[in-house]
Amino acid sequence: MHNIQTITVNDSEMEVFFFLPDGPGPHPGIILAQHIPVGHTGIENDVFTLKAAERYAQNGFAVAVPFIFHWWPKAETIELKREAFRDDWTALDLRATFDLLAGRDQVDSARIGIVGHCWGGRVSWLGACHIPELAACAMFYGGRVKLPMGPDTPPAIDLAGNINCPVAGFFGNEDQNPSPEDVDGMARALTAAGVHHEFHQYDNAGHGFQMFDNPERYREQVSEDAWEKVLAFMGKNLV
Repeated sequence: MHNIQTITVNDSEMEVFFFLPDGPGPHPGIILAQHIPVGHTGIENDVFTLKAAERYAQNGFAVAVPFIFHWWPKAETIELKREAFRDDWTALDLRATFDLLAGRDQVDSARIGIVGHCWGGRVSWLGACHIPELAACAMFYGGRVKLPMGPDTPPAIDLAGNINCPVAGFFGNEDQNPSPEDVDGMARALTAAGVHHEFHQYDNAGHGFQMFDNPERYREQVSEDAWEKVLAFMGKNLV
């Protein structure tokens, strides 16, 4: 089960979905950055993100999922949301979510990480660049890291030096966004910045290999291996 809290970010209302594990805590926390599936109208209709949040909660993490597309009407097209997306607005969303999660009695504010899939994978990288208090970052097949998004914003990859936590990455070698070359570029940027990272790259898997609700993309064996690794990574770093 989850509950929803609505907060205001720059005069725009944003829903944050909370999933809590059993017990009083304080629990380690995770900000889960959603992907942007076709037909997406809100977290309540995003089966994959809801199920992923539930799984993290079942493994002992308090999870907050911010609706980072609140800047536009829910009925607006996915094409507009992609093209009008702004990193500066998203950084505000993630900071507000972090503060909200960290302020909960059931959450240990010193043990909060961020995870994201697809579009959310890029957002998780962005969050690590802007929130130095984060203790861990995991990104699943996040593309467009080399691109700027929004006016007067640098490409997200250029902010690698701001990351203050270890990073885990999970990628399919058949993916083209990010491509294996893009993944190599991200690894080089993290190495140059002195950021500890572990990247896992899977053969016979492409973009969205964890999306159980997309039979064409889903790779069950690969997905479960990645689940095992990301839970171990978060468990290690959010101690």
